[in-house]
Parts: sequence; structure tokens; C-alpha cells
Amino acid sequence: MLFPKRINYMAPMLASAVILLLLVSGYFELPSISSYSAAPAPALFATALDAVGTRERSPFTSLLSAFADWDAAVGCPRIRAKLDAVGPPGYGANSTAAAAASITGGAGWGGGGGGGRCEDVRTRHVGVLVKGWTWIPDALDGVYTCRCGVSCVWSKSAAAVDRPDALLFEGATPPPQRMKGLPLRVYLDLEAARKPTGFEDIFIGYHAKDDVQVTYAGKSFHTSRSYHVSTEKRNDALIYWSSSRCLPHRDKVAKDFLSLVPHHSFGKCLNNVDGPDMALSMYPVCSTNDNGKPHWWDHLHCAMSHYKFVLAIENTKTESYVTEKLFYALEAGSVPIYFGAPNVWDFIPPNSIIDASKFSSLRELASYVKAVANDPVAYAEYHAWRRCGTLGNFGRSREMSLDTLPCRLCELVSKRGGRNADAL
Repeated sequence: MLFPKRINYMAPMLASAVILLLLVSGYFELPSISSYSAAPAPALFATALDAVGTRERSPFTSLLSAFADWDAAVGCPRIRAKLDAVGPPGYGANSTAAAAASITGGAGWGGGGGGGRCEDVRTRHVGVLVKGWTWIPDALDGVYTCRCGVSCVWSKSAAAVDRPDALLFEGATPPPQRMKGLPLRVYLDLEAARKPTGFEDIFIGYHAKDDVQVTYAGKSFHTSRSYHVSTEKRNDALIYWSSSRCLPHRDKVAKDFLSLVPHHSFGKCLNNVDGPDMALSMYPVCSTNDNGKPHWWDHLHCAMSHYKFVLAIENTKTESYVTEKLFYALEAGSVPIYFGAPNVWDFIPPNSIIDASKFSSLRELASYVKAVANDPVAYAEYHAWRRCGTLGNFGRSREMSLDTLPCRLCELVSKRGGRNADAL
């Protein structure tokens, strides 16, 4: 007689109990539905600048209307997702270290003159006396409270700094020798050539390799200007250009390019608005109302804000030499058309400029500019960095600007020992 085989239930029951115990203890972790939905695979997001020229031509003057069109078509969440997923370089969590290195040589604030270990601070108070200068602004004079408990006095007057720890020279050569007990010699040169004198103890320049780096992204040296920013853009003249230092190579590029696009040229070079001081006549709202004779730089930002684009051509094409010509345009709510430093993206927000080096000819560049000028959605995307907070490397560039120089220099002087530093 055949009997059914007895089934042993104990083994699977014990195995199930062990697995349940491991799950409860957290030894195994099974994926949940929510974990799959919260982390989708990165995808390429097509946004407005990926389709310039494909939308119907739509001339516009209202910047706010263009923003509304872009919000409806793209929007901040989509642009953030795109930048996080696919770049550009210098944006997103995976590029934070690279962004810092490109601006500061990889040392954070330390690469720019400050930062690093507070244990290295040797003096708690530092005085900097500005001795020889050409354009270092008076607005920097003052008392600063800096990192690591360091206080800093920066002044052009010996009444404020009678026993300086450092003497700052810009436009004048430091003394050839320094003895222990005398102030450290600091020399600043932000011009393209960037030439140390050989007599300084600390060199300040625009490059990450310098002892203290300073970018042009600050606001300290133009605090008296009219910062009225127009919400209306011109359609008859697309580009603002202003230059009163007529360099042959720069004027040639400007002349060849501007001949292809409607523009207004202020200043002395290539002027086409009946004189170098016509901005206030054209835009009375730009007056600073100071009852003094206006200078062209007083209304620079305000005037260029009426144009969709600003032509920004550096004096020379040099690595890291990114000057106020570009940053003025960004602050004025215009889109810079940039000719200059090959690593310009190390200093600016993503999708904030039209990089001329990306075009095969000036004619191709001009065609693109005119297409964007008649595409409010694409044009508005060049402003998304400001509206959506996608600053990218611009945040680092601002940190290393002239605005933060007093504290960064004072901290480095403190670490060197100030007046008590050994003579070199």
C-alpha cells in the first residue's frame, strides 16, 4: 500500500523566520516602490535654447512677458533638472570641487588668500594701509570682522592705520627691501599682463595661481551708479556697445560684427549716436540726480539695460582675464555677447552669455543673435540663472571678488605674521 510522502514543514518555516528577522534588523534592505519613483534615471531635457530658430518669429519688447512665456514653456524646475543631469561644467553637485578648483586653485577661500585653518592665524588684528593706487575704490575703506576672529582695518589714511601690518601698492612699486618689524609689501595688478614687481611679499592678481585672487565680479568699485534696470527692451537696436579706449584689434572685431546687427555704439569708438554723451538724452531715467556733471560710467548699467544684448570684448584673450565688461552686462539684465577668456565659463552662471568662440564666423553669430532677439522664450532662458538661482561658478566668482578682498588679504597677512614676519 502506498502512503503519501510526509512533507517536512520545519525547514522552510525556519528559513522564513530567519529572513524575517534579518529584514527587521535592517541587515537586508529591499527596494520600495517609493525608492524607485524618487530616483528616476537621468534624462536629457530639451529646453528653449536647444530649439532656437524653430519657433515662430515673435519680436518682443517686454522682458516680463518673455519671462512669462518661458515659465509656461520651460520653467525653473525643468532647467534645474537639466543642469543637474547634464551640465554644463561647473554646475551641479558632481562639479562642486571642479568649480572651486577653477576659481581658487582647489583651496577654497585659501586659494584666494583667506580660508584654511584658523589655527594658522598669528595676529588677531590686521591693519592695511593703501599707499599707491589708481582705481582701488574709497568704498573699501573701513573696519571688517573676518574669519577666525580676525579684525581688519583697511584705509588710505594713516589716521586710521598708523601702524600697518601691510602696505598695499597698485600703480606704484613697493620698496625693494623689507626688514623684520616693517609692514609686509602687497602689490595688486589686475591688468591683463599681470606682472609682479619682484619686490612684494604678497601678490594680488586675477589668476588662481596668485597669492590672493581677485575677480571682477564685485560691486565695490561702482557704487555711485544708476542701477535702474529697464523691463523694456529695444527692437530697433539690439546691441549696446560702448568703448572709449580705441584699440585697433578690438575695434576691428566690433566693427565687423556690428555691421551685421542693428546696434547703438556709445563712447568714442565707432560712435553712431551723435556723440559720446548721448545716453542721458536717450534715457533720462538713468540720471543719478546728483546735481554734478554726469560721467559716462554713472549711467552705464541703466543705459545698457534697455538693450537685449551687450557686446563685451576683452582687451586681450587671456586665461582667467574676465573683466567688468562682461559682469556689467549681467548686472544690467542684458545678455553679453562675449569675446575673451577661453575659460570664461569658470566665472559665470550657466546659459548666461553668448560665447562668440562657439561660432564659426561673425555672420553665423549675427544670425543667431537675431534669431534669439525674436524668440522671447529662448531669450528669457538666458536670464534663468538669475530667476531660478542656478548660479553655478558665478557664486565662487563673487566670493573671490574685490568686495571680499579686505578680509581675505587680512587673514593671509595674519597667517604670515604681519609686521613680525621674517624678512625674505
